[in-house]
Amino acid sequence: MSNHIENGQVRVLGIDLGKSVFQLHGVDARGKSVLKKRLKRDELLEYMAQLPPCLVGMEASSGAHHWARKFQGYGHDVRLMAPQYVKPYVKRHKNDSVDAEAICEAVQRPNMRFVGIKSVAQQEILALHRVRSLAVKNRTALVNQIRGLLAEYGIVFPKSIKQARRAIVLILSDESVEMSANFRVILEDERDELAHLDERIGKYEREIEALAKAEPQCRLLMTIPGVGPITATALLASVGDVRAFKNGRELSAWIGLVPNQHSTGGKAWLTGISKRGNGYLRTLLIHGARAALRVCENKPDRRSQWAVSVSERRGANRAVVALANRMARSAWAMLVKQEAYGASAAV
Repeated sequence: MSNHIENGQVRVLGIDLGKSVFQLHGVDARGKSVLKKRLKRDELLEYMAQLPPCLVGMEASSGAHHWARKFQGYGHDVRLMAPQYVKPYVKRHKNDSVDAEAICEAVQRPNMRFVGIKSVAQQEILALHRVRSLAVKNRTALVNQIRGLLAEYGIVFPKSIKQARRAIVLILSDESVEMSANFRVILEDERDELAHLDERIGKYEREIEALAKAEPQCRLLMTIPGVGPITATALLASVGDVRAFKNGRELSAWIGLVPNQHSTGGKAWLTGISKRGNGYLRTLLIHGARAALRVCENKPDRRSQWAVSVSERRGANRAVVALANRMARSAWAMLVKQEAYGASAAV
Protein backbone atom coordinates (compact mmCIF):
# COMPACT_ATOMS: atom_id res chain seq x y z
CA MET A 1 0.00 0.00 0.00
CA SER A 2 1.50 3.34 -1.03
CA ASN A 3 2.18 6.07 1.53
CA HIS A 4 2.41 9.65 0.31
CA ILE A 5 3.15 13.12 1.67
CA GLU A 6 2.14 16.14 -0.40
CA ASN A 7 2.42 19.20 1.84
CA GLY A 8 4.65 21.45 -0.27
CA GLN A 9 5.90 22.20 -3.74
CA VAL A 10 8.30 19.62 -5.17
CA ARG A 11 11.57 21.15 -6.38
CA VAL A 12 13.58 17.93 -6.79
CA LEU A 13 12.07 14.54 -7.60
CA GLY A 14 13.75 11.14 -7.58
CA ILE A 15 12.05 8.29 -9.45
CA ASP A 16 12.95 4.65 -8.99
CA LEU A 17 11.97 3.05 -12.30
CA GLY A 18 10.38 -0.37 -12.54
CA LYS A 19 8.42 -2.47 -14.99
CA SER A 20 4.97 -1.86 -13.53
CA VAL A 21 5.51 0.08 -10.27
CA PHE A 22 7.36 3.40 -9.87
CA GLN A 23 8.43 4.93 -6.57
CA LEU A 24 8.66 8.74 -6.26
CA HIS A 25 10.48 10.79 -3.64
CA GLY A 26 10.32 14.60 -3.73
CA VAL A 27 11.84 17.40 -1.65
CA ASP A 28 11.12 21.14 -1.48
CA ALA A 29 13.57 24.05 -1.83
CA ARG A 30 14.85 23.46 1.74
CA GLY A 31 15.50 19.77 1.13
CA LYS A 32 12.55 18.60 3.24
CA SER A 33 10.64 15.53 2.06
CA VAL A 34 7.26 16.60 0.70
CA LEU A 35 6.38 13.67 -1.55
CA LYS A 36 6.50 9.90 -1.16
CA LYS A 37 4.32 8.13 -3.64
CA ARG A 38 4.04 4.84 -5.51
CA LEU A 39 2.44 4.84 -8.95
CA LYS A 40 1.53 2.21 -11.48
CA ARG A 41 2.81 2.40 -15.04
CA ASP A 42 -0.39 3.83 -16.50
CA GLU A 43 -0.56 6.51 -13.77
CA LEU A 44 2.95 7.94 -14.06
CA LEU A 45 2.60 10.11 -17.18
CA GLU A 46 -0.66 11.66 -16.01
CA TYR A 47 0.87 12.50 -12.62
CA MET A 48 4.04 14.01 -14.13
CA ALA A 49 1.97 16.09 -16.57
CA GLN A 50 0.11 17.69 -13.64
CA LEU A 51 3.24 18.19 -11.48
CA PRO A 52 4.80 21.70 -11.72
CA PRO A 53 8.18 21.67 -13.56
CA CYS A 54 11.00 20.49 -11.32
CA LEU A 55 14.38 18.73 -11.39
CA VAL A 56 13.81 15.00 -12.01
CA GLY A 57 16.50 12.40 -11.35
CA MET A 58 16.48 8.79 -12.53
CA GLU A 59 18.94 5.95 -12.93
CA ALA A 60 20.01 5.25 -16.53
CA SER A 61 18.34 1.84 -16.62
CA SER A 62 15.95 0.12 -19.02
CA GLY A 63 13.37 2.56 -20.37
CA ALA A 64 14.99 5.59 -18.73
CA HIS A 65 15.58 7.48 -22.00
CA HIS A 66 11.94 6.99 -23.02
CA TRP A 67 10.63 8.36 -19.72
CA ALA A 68 13.17 11.21 -19.80
CA ARG A 69 11.94 12.38 -23.21
CA LYS A 70 8.32 12.22 -22.02
CA PHE A 71 9.03 14.19 -18.83
CA GLN A 72 11.02 16.81 -20.76
CA GLY A 73 7.92 17.35 -22.87
CA TYR A 74 6.09 18.39 -19.69
CA GLY A 75 8.75 21.01 -18.91
CA HIS A 76 10.76 19.06 -16.33
CA ASP A 77 14.57 19.25 -16.12
CA VAL A 78 15.47 15.55 -16.36
CA ARG A 79 18.87 14.11 -15.37
CA LEU A 80 19.97 10.49 -15.77
CA MET A 81 22.71 8.96 -13.62
CA ALA A 82 24.68 5.73 -13.76
CA PRO A 83 23.39 3.32 -11.04
CA GLN A 84 26.87 2.95 -9.52
CA TYR A 85 26.94 6.71 -8.82
CA VAL A 86 23.61 6.52 -6.97
CA LYS A 87 24.46 3.50 -4.79
CA PRO A 88 26.64 5.44 -2.26
CA TYR A 89 23.57 7.52 -1.31
CA VAL A 90 21.50 4.50 -0.24
CA LYS A 91 21.28 4.87 3.55
CA ARG A 92 19.51 1.69 4.63
CA HIS A 93 18.50 -1.72 3.38
CA LYS A 94 17.52 -1.67 -0.29
CA ASN A 95 13.87 -1.13 -1.24
CA ASP A 96 12.06 1.05 -3.76
CA SER A 97 11.42 3.89 -1.33
CA VAL A 98 15.04 4.03 -0.19
CA ASP A 99 16.27 3.87 -3.78
CA ALA A 100 14.02 6.79 -4.81
CA GLU A 101 15.30 8.84 -1.87
CA ALA A 102 18.91 8.04 -2.84
CA ILE A 103 18.23 9.12 -6.44
CA CYS A 104 16.69 12.36 -5.20
CA GLU A 105 19.77 13.02 -3.07
CA ALA A 106 22.30 12.10 -5.77
CA VAL A 107 20.78 14.27 -8.51
CA GLN A 108 21.36 17.39 -6.35
CA ARG A 109 25.11 16.83 -5.97
CA PRO A 110 27.10 19.53 -7.82
CA ASN A 111 29.84 17.08 -8.86
CA MET A 112 27.47 14.36 -10.11
CA ARG A 113 28.10 13.04 -13.62
CA PHE A 114 25.03 12.67 -15.76
CA VAL A 115 24.18 10.48 -18.74
CA GLY A 116 23.07 12.23 -21.92
CA ILE A 117 19.44 11.59 -22.86
CA LYS A 118 19.29 9.75 -26.17
CA SER A 119 16.91 10.67 -28.96
CA VAL A 120 14.70 8.15 -30.72
CA ALA A 121 17.03 8.27 -33.75
CA GLN A 122 20.05 7.46 -31.58
CA GLN A 123 18.26 4.53 -29.97
CA GLU A 124 17.25 3.17 -33.37
CA ILE A 125 20.87 3.25 -34.56
CA LEU A 126 22.04 1.48 -31.41
CA ALA A 127 19.25 -1.10 -31.82
CA LEU A 128 20.60 -1.84 -35.30
CA HIS A 129 24.06 -2.30 -33.82
CA ARG A 130 22.74 -4.62 -31.12
CA VAL A 131 20.92 -6.95 -33.51
CA ARG A 132 23.98 -7.04 -35.78
CA SER A 133 26.25 -7.80 -32.82
CA LEU A 134 23.99 -10.68 -31.73
CA ALA A 135 23.91 -12.07 -35.28
CA VAL A 136 27.72 -11.96 -35.45
CA LYS A 137 27.93 -13.73 -32.08
CA ASN A 138 25.50 -16.42 -33.23
CA ARG A 139 27.45 -16.91 -36.47
CA THR A 140 30.68 -17.39 -34.55
CA ALA A 141 28.99 -19.91 -32.26
CA LEU A 142 27.56 -21.75 -35.28
CA VAL A 143 30.97 -22.00 -37.00
CA ASN A 144 32.51 -23.33 -33.78
CA GLN A 145 29.74 -25.92 -33.56
CA ILE A 146 30.35 -27.01 -37.16
CA ARG A 147 34.08 -27.34 -36.46
CA GLY A 148 33.37 -29.47 -33.41
CA LEU A 149 30.90 -31.74 -35.20
CA LEU A 150 33.22 -32.32 -38.15
CA ALA A 151 36.19 -32.95 -35.85
CA GLU A 152 34.34 -36.03 -34.57
CA TYR A 153 34.53 -37.37 -38.14
CA GLY A 154 38.23 -36.57 -38.42
CA ILE A 155 37.65 -33.49 -40.59
CA VAL A 156 39.42 -30.26 -39.63
CA PHE A 157 39.85 -26.98 -41.46
CA PRO A 158 41.63 -23.65 -40.73
CA LYS A 159 40.01 -21.14 -38.40
CA SER A 160 37.95 -18.40 -40.06
CA ILE A 161 34.41 -18.00 -41.22
CA LYS A 162 35.59 -17.87 -44.83
CA GLN A 163 37.29 -21.24 -44.44
CA ALA A 164 34.17 -22.67 -42.77
CA ARG A 165 31.97 -21.65 -45.70
CA ARG A 166 34.38 -23.21 -48.18
CA ALA A 167 34.90 -26.39 -46.18
CA ILE A 168 31.24 -27.18 -45.59
CA VAL A 169 30.45 -26.83 -49.31
CA LEU A 170 33.34 -29.12 -50.28
CA ILE A 171 32.44 -31.71 -47.66
CA LEU A 172 28.78 -31.87 -48.66
CA SER A 173 29.71 -32.21 -52.34
CA ASP A 174 32.25 -34.98 -51.68
CA GLU A 175 30.48 -38.35 -51.66
CA SER A 176 33.63 -40.11 -50.49
CA VAL A 177 33.42 -38.53 -47.03
CA GLU A 178 32.22 -41.14 -44.58
CA MET A 179 29.12 -39.81 -42.84
CA SER A 180 25.58 -41.04 -42.40
CA ALA A 181 22.62 -39.64 -44.32
CA ASN A 182 21.20 -38.21 -41.09
CA PHE A 183 24.41 -36.34 -40.31
CA ARG A 184 24.57 -35.02 -43.86
CA VAL A 185 21.08 -33.54 -43.38
CA ILE A 186 22.23 -31.91 -40.11
CA LEU A 187 25.24 -30.44 -41.91
CA GLU A 188 23.02 -29.08 -44.68
CA ASP A 189 20.85 -27.37 -42.05
CA GLU A 190 23.96 -25.84 -40.51
CA ARG A 191 25.07 -24.61 -43.94
CA ASP A 192 21.68 -23.00 -44.57
CA GLU A 193 21.71 -21.36 -41.14
CA LEU A 194 25.19 -19.97 -41.80
CA ALA A 195 24.04 -18.54 -45.13
CA HIS A 196 20.99 -16.99 -43.42
CA LEU A 197 23.16 -15.32 -40.77
CA ASP A 198 25.55 -14.04 -43.45
CA GLU A 199 22.60 -12.50 -45.26
CA ARG A 200 21.26 -10.84 -42.10
CA ILE A 201 24.64 -9.43 -41.11
CA GLY A 202 25.21 -8.13 -44.62
CA LYS A 203 21.81 -6.41 -44.57
CA TYR A 204 22.52 -4.73 -41.22
CA GLU A 205 25.95 -3.57 -42.37
CA ARG A 206 24.54 -2.07 -45.57
CA GLU A 207 21.99 -0.15 -43.49
CA ILE A 208 24.74 1.12 -41.18
CA GLU A 209 26.87 2.18 -44.16
CA ALA A 210 23.91 4.09 -45.62
CA LEU A 211 23.38 5.89 -42.31
CA ALA A 212 27.08 6.77 -42.10
CA LYS A 213 27.14 8.19 -45.63
CA ALA A 214 24.05 10.32 -44.95
CA GLU A 215 25.39 11.81 -41.70
CA PRO A 216 28.10 14.55 -42.10
CA GLN A 217 29.56 13.92 -38.65
CA CYS A 218 29.97 10.20 -39.43
CA ARG A 219 31.80 11.08 -42.63
CA LEU A 220 34.01 13.34 -40.53
CA LEU A 221 34.83 10.56 -38.08
CA MET A 222 35.60 8.11 -40.88
CA THR A 223 38.60 10.24 -41.88
CA ILE A 224 40.33 8.83 -38.76
CA PRO A 225 42.47 5.81 -39.75
CA GLY A 226 40.84 2.71 -38.28
CA VAL A 227 37.32 4.20 -38.01
CA GLY A 228 34.72 2.84 -40.43
CA PRO A 229 30.95 3.17 -40.72
CA ILE A 230 30.20 0.79 -37.83
CA THR A 231 32.50 2.55 -35.35
CA ALA A 232 31.48 6.03 -36.53
CA THR A 233 27.73 5.44 -36.18
CA ALA A 234 28.12 3.65 -32.83
CA LEU A 235 30.28 6.47 -31.46
CA LEU A 236 27.93 9.21 -32.60
CA ALA A 237 24.78 7.43 -31.36
CA SER A 238 26.32 6.48 -28.00
CA VAL A 239 27.91 9.83 -27.20
CA GLY A 240 25.20 12.18 -28.48
CA ASP A 241 26.35 15.68 -27.55
CA VAL A 242 30.14 15.40 -27.41
CA ARG A 243 30.36 18.76 -25.61
CA ALA A 244 29.09 17.00 -22.49
CA PHE A 245 32.73 15.90 -22.12
CA LYS A 246 35.22 18.62 -21.16
CA ASN A 247 38.02 17.16 -23.25
CA GLY A 248 39.09 14.13 -25.23
CA ARG A 249 40.45 12.36 -22.17
CA GLU A 250 37.04 12.46 -20.48
CA LEU A 251 35.52 10.76 -23.53
CA SER A 252 38.28 8.17 -23.56
CA ALA A 253 37.80 7.53 -19.83
CA TRP A 254 34.05 7.16 -20.35
CA ILE A 255 34.72 4.51 -22.98
CA GLY A 256 37.16 2.76 -20.61
CA LEU A 257 40.42 3.25 -22.52
CA VAL A 258 42.47 4.95 -19.79
CA PRO A 259 44.56 3.22 -17.08
CA ASN A 260 42.82 2.15 -13.91
CA GLN A 261 44.24 4.03 -10.94
CA HIS A 262 44.91 2.74 -7.43
CA SER A 263 46.92 5.48 -5.73
CA THR A 264 47.50 6.29 -2.08
CA GLY A 265 49.97 8.20 0.06
CA GLY A 266 50.99 10.41 -2.84
CA LYS A 267 52.13 7.41 -4.87
CA ALA A 268 50.45 6.90 -8.24
CA TRP A 269 49.80 3.28 -9.24
CA LEU A 270 48.37 2.73 -12.71
CA THR A 271 47.23 -0.70 -13.89
CA GLY A 272 45.49 -1.89 -17.07
CA ILE A 273 42.63 -0.05 -18.73
CA SER A 274 39.61 0.52 -16.50
CA LYS A 275 37.08 -1.16 -18.89
CA ARG A 276 34.38 1.14 -17.59
CA GLY A 277 31.68 2.70 -19.70
CA ASN A 278 30.73 1.41 -23.13
CA GLY A 279 32.23 -2.04 -23.75
CA TYR A 280 30.84 -2.32 -27.28
CA LEU A 281 32.35 1.00 -28.34
CA ARG A 282 35.65 0.11 -26.70
CA THR A 283 35.76 -3.17 -28.63
CA LEU A 284 35.14 -1.43 -31.95
CA LEU A 285 37.86 1.16 -31.33
CA ILE A 286 40.38 -1.50 -30.32
CA HIS A 287 39.60 -3.61 -33.41
CA GLY A 288 39.97 -0.51 -35.56
CA ALA A 289 43.26 0.41 -33.88
CA ARG A 290 44.56 -3.12 -34.45
CA ALA A 291 43.77 -2.85 -38.17
CA ALA A 292 45.40 0.60 -38.36
CA LEU A 293 48.54 -0.56 -36.55
CA ARG A 294 49.20 -3.21 -39.20
CA VAL A 295 49.87 -0.54 -41.84
CA CYS A 296 51.61 2.03 -39.64
CA GLU A 297 55.08 0.75 -40.54
CA ASN A 298 54.59 1.84 -44.14
CA LYS A 299 53.48 5.38 -43.28
CA PRO A 300 55.87 8.28 -42.56
CA ASP A 301 53.46 10.52 -40.60
CA ARG A 302 54.09 11.30 -36.94
CA ARG A 303 51.08 9.35 -35.62
CA SER A 304 52.07 6.16 -37.42
CA GLN A 305 55.68 6.39 -36.30
CA TRP A 306 54.55 6.99 -32.73
CA ALA A 307 52.36 3.87 -32.83
CA VAL A 308 55.24 1.80 -34.22
CA SER A 309 57.60 3.05 -31.49
CA VAL A 310 55.06 2.18 -28.76
CA SER A 311 54.65 -1.28 -30.27
CA GLU A 312 58.42 -1.84 -30.26
CA ARG A 313 58.87 -0.58 -26.69
CA ARG A 314 55.76 -1.94 -24.97
CA GLY A 315 54.36 -4.63 -27.25
CA ALA A 316 51.61 -4.73 -29.87
CA ASN A 317 48.66 -5.08 -27.46
CA ARG A 318 49.57 -1.97 -25.47
CA ALA A 319 50.17 -0.08 -28.69
CA VAL A 320 46.70 -1.06 -29.93
CA VAL A 321 45.04 0.24 -26.75
CA ALA A 322 47.12 3.42 -26.81
CA LEU A 323 46.14 4.00 -30.43
CA ALA A 324 42.45 3.37 -29.64
CA ASN A 325 42.74 5.92 -26.83
CA ARG A 326 44.21 8.42 -29.25
CA MET A 327 41.45 7.71 -31.78
CA ALA A 328 38.78 8.49 -29.18
CA ARG A 329 40.48 11.74 -28.23
CA SER A 330 40.85 12.70 -31.87
CA ALA A 331 37.15 12.00 -32.40
CA TRP A 332 36.25 14.40 -29.58
CA ALA A 333 38.47 17.17 -31.01
CA MET A 334 37.10 16.68 -34.52
CA LEU A 335 33.46 16.79 -33.44
CA VAL A 336 34.02 19.89 -31.31
CA LYS A 337 36.00 21.76 -33.97
CA GLN A 338 34.12 20.26 -36.93
CA GLU A 339 37.42 19.57 -38.70
CA ALA A 340 38.55 16.56 -40.70
CA TYR A 341 41.31 14.38 -39.32
CA GLY A 342 44.72 16.02 -39.34
CA ALA A 343 47.40 17.55 -37.17
CA SER A 344 44.98 20.04 -35.63
CA ALA A 345 42.43 17.33 -34.73
CA ALA A 346 44.83 14.67 -33.46
CA VAL A 347 45.23 14.91 -29.69
